[in-house]
Amino acid sequence: MTRRPTIADVARTAGVSPSTASVVFSGKTPVSDATRERVRAAAASLGYAGPDPLAASLRRGRSGIVGVVFEEHLGAAFLDPVKTLMMDGLADAVAPLGAGLLLLRDEALTENAPTLSTAPIDAAVLIGCSGLLRDSLELVRARGLPVVVVEGDAGDGVPRILLDNREAQRQAADHLRRLGHRSVAILTLPLDAGRRRGWVPADAEIAIDVTRERLAGARDVFPDAVAYAAAGSFIDEGLAAGRVLFADPANRPTAVIAQSDLLAAGVVRAAEEAGLRVPADVSITGFDGVQVDGLAPYELTTLVQAAAEKGRAAGAAIAAMLEDREPASILLTCTFREGSTTGPVPS
Repeated sequence: MTRRPTIADVARTAGVSPSTASVVFSGKTPVSDATRERVRAAAASLGYAGPDPLAASLRRGRSGIVGVVFEEHLGAAFLDPVKTLMMDGLADAVAPLGAGLLLLRDEALTENAPTLSTAPIDAAVLIGCSGLLRDSLELVRARGLPVVVVEGDAGDGVPRILLDNREAQRQAADHLRRLGHRSVAILTLPLDAGRRRGWVPADAEIAIDVTRERLAGARDVFPDAVAYAAAGSFIDEGLAAGRVLFADPANRPTAVIAQSDLLAAGVVRAAEEAGLRVPADVSITGFDGVQVDGLAPYELTTLVQAAAEKGRAAGAAIAAMLEDREPASILLTCTFREGSTTGPVPS
């Protein structure tokens, strides 16, 4: 077996010290262009691709990996544009650390899948749209790892990246109230880890903070509004829920407050399927402010959130903790955007 070339071999071939050859690859110390070119040429001639990342990790005592924990199947998570935007922001924020992201589920799918208990991570970001958030938080704390929670109640001592979910949802509800609507239904995100679909009792225990806060915001304006829980933030879930909400012609709501744009898009389809005009017969609001394919000619009335900024803020907090600095908790605000899916209550 051919021996793998080392940085010492490169230094010897280039006629420089091993430390000089090393900084050419790390970029941590300036070197002259001539030296850099000589070292790069020597590396190319020897077939040296760069320092062994595993060895570097062992020297630092870190893996260079930040774990990001989702509740749902990862394939489903990336169907949600809010999560993909947030991941973009998070990746940008940890890149200067030389860190990468490892995506994990609250519960492993197989015995061989990496878990929050066993994955070689330096820190964790927990996504608060999870009924298992508190269980995950206990696992991370038991390992003594830095942790940031995005949109969830983490308790004292844990930095949080929060969104004004209650106030934002209240704005959408108040918009409908000013349009004259009184018969309003609320379509919620999942209530807990069970992700059961169905009507939400008034005394329901809601384990997921985002769902609970947005429901509270809608009921600040419409305290008696009925609520129906979806099993996830998907267009198909909105369609299925919309069919239930519009099933009885004598008892249809004149407006639906959906807790995500994907759910709202499904409700629009259900309204069309039921022969209802949007917004002449029924008004529909969403939440997130993302681009939803196939919704034309409608533009959703929605709350626009800074999804990428949530990720960047979480990454900045992780970076601060890994560098022994004080992390900041941040509250981000949404912007109400009136579209073409809301209008005056039908006469």
